[in-house]
Amino acid sequence: MNAPLQSAIEKSISNATGEHFSIQRTQASSGGCIHDSRIISDGSQSYFIKINALSSAPMFASEAAGLAALESAQCIRTPQVVAHGNGGASAFLLLEALELTGSRRAGDWAMLGASLAKLHRKTHTQFGFQTDNFIGATPQYNQWRDDWVDFFRDQRLVPQFRLAESKGFHFKSATLLIEKTEQLLGRHHPEPSLLHGDLWSGNVGFLRDGTPVIFDPAVYYGDRETDLAFSKLFGGFPASFYAAYQDEFPLQDGFEQRKNLYNLYHILNHLNLFGGSYAMQAEQMLGKLLSNS
Repeated sequence: MNAPLQSAIEKSISNATGEHFSIQRTQASSGGCIHDSRIISDGSQSYFIKINALSSAPMFASEAAGLAALESAQCIRTPQVVAHGNGGASAFLLLEALELTGSRRAGDWAMLGASLAKLHRKTHTQFGFQTDNFIGATPQYNQWRDDWVDFFRDQRLVPQFRLAESKGFHFKSATLLIEKTEQLLGRHHPEPSLLHGDLWSGNVGFLRDGTPVIFDPAVYYGDRETDLAFSKLFGGFPASFYAAYQDEFPLQDGFEQRKNLYNLYHILNHLNLFGGSYAMQAEQMLGKLLSNS
C-alpha cells in the first residue's frame, strides 16, 4: 500500500469515526474476484477495505449507496459503510469488518428467507434506483420507469445483448426475444420492491450466532422475483430459505416460467464478463424461452 493511499484511508476513517486511526496491520481477505480486499487494523479497531484503480471509484460509490439503502430498510444485516474515496492512483471502499463463520450449514437460512421477504415489502412508486450501478463489473442502468416490462427489457436485457454483440457473441433470436418480453411476462404486474440485485450464495454470509448478512449488492427497485430467481441459478439456497420466504410473502403463480427470463440477464452478464461456456447456456435459455412463448 503506497503512502498517498494509506494516508487517504487513515484520514477517511479518522473523519468518519472522530478518532485517530493509523494502519498497523493489513491482511488479505476474500471479497470477490474484482478488487483487492483486505482487513486493516490499528491494533484496536479493524475495517474491511476494497481497493482498485481510480476508475473503480464509481463502482465503490454505487455499492456504498446500495448498502446504505439496504441498511436503512432494517430488514437484513449488512456491513456498515464507513467511507469511500481515493488516494493517489487508487480508489477504495471502507466497510465494517464482520466476523463471518466459515460454515454455511450453521447459518440461519430460514431467517434469511423471512428477512428477504420483509425487505421486498419495502416498495417504491417506480422501478429503478437513485443512481446507476454495477452488476459485477458491468454497468447496470436504473432510470426510473413506471412499467416493469419496459424497465426489464430496456435496462436489463437490451444492454446485455448489445454488450455481447460488441464482444463478438451473436444471438439470432435476441431480437425476437426482446419483442416477446411483454408476452413472456404475461399479465404479471409486480410492485417495485427493494432488491439486493445480485443475490447468490457468494454474496451471503453468517455471523457466529447464525445471523445472515448480505453484501456486494446491485440494488434497485424491481420485481422481487428476480432476487429469488438468481438465488436458484448456481446451486440454489437450502429449502428452509424458500419455505420461510413463502410463509412470509408467497410468490405469485407463474414464477417458475418468469424465473428463466430473469436469469437470462445474469447468464448474459456472465458471458460478457467471463465468456466461455456461458454462450451455449444463453443460447439454450433463449431457445427454451421462445419455444414456450
